[in-house]
Amino acid sequence: MRKNYFLLAFIFALSLTKSFAQTDTLSLESMLEENPTEVKLLPDRMMPTQSLLWGKRGLMRITGISPLTEKNRTVELKIRRTMLVTHQIVGYATLAGMIAQGIVGAKLYNGNYELKTLHERLGTGVNIAYFTDAGLSLFSPPPLISNRTKGVNSIKLHKGLAVIHLSAMITTNILSNRIANSSSDTDFRPYHRAAAFTAFGAFAGAMLVMKF
Repeated sequence: MRKNYFLLAFIFALSLTKSFAQTDTLSLESMLEENPTEVKLLPDRMMPTQSLLWGKRGLMRITGISPLTEKNRTVELKIRRTMLVTHQIVGYATLAGMIAQGIVGAKLYNGNYELKTLHERLGTGVNIAYFTDAGLSLFSPPPLISNRTKGVNSIKLHKGLAVIHLSAMITTNILSNRIANSSSDTDFRPYHRAAAFTAFGAFAGAMLVMKF
């Protein structure tokens, strides 16, 4: 039965990622067929991390690994799609890890110190998954166009919440180290817990808004 539940959960996660990837990636071939002289190979705006790697003077260009050509951009868009799908799958795994760590952490706060090692190991796993997930988004090849729409939309909310949960994750790790190495009477645990809940809430919200 458990295997069936895991299989259903995996299929559900894949179904949720499909729409996200399809709406973000455009077909370069079809655009070239319609307007072969008007298509730009790079969008007008990119994230700094994308520009660092994939911009006209990015590392992938100046090193010759991926020169800016129509053929290479077609490959890059496929890479982008794969990275974004993986980004969401890893995101679900990260969210599950956060929930597990929160449950263990609550018991630890209530005096069950036997769970300290488990809590730390879960924290290590969550950090690896979280920052891997962030890297998949931040360093993916850029789309063909940068959509600029007025008002609030799911993409803007997703990015805004990403800033919050990234800041909260960094704060959580800093406070965790302070707790482990503190020799003073200062109790950082309430602040650590608040930062962890903020990271979880913003992360869960960032995933949720992409479905609406």
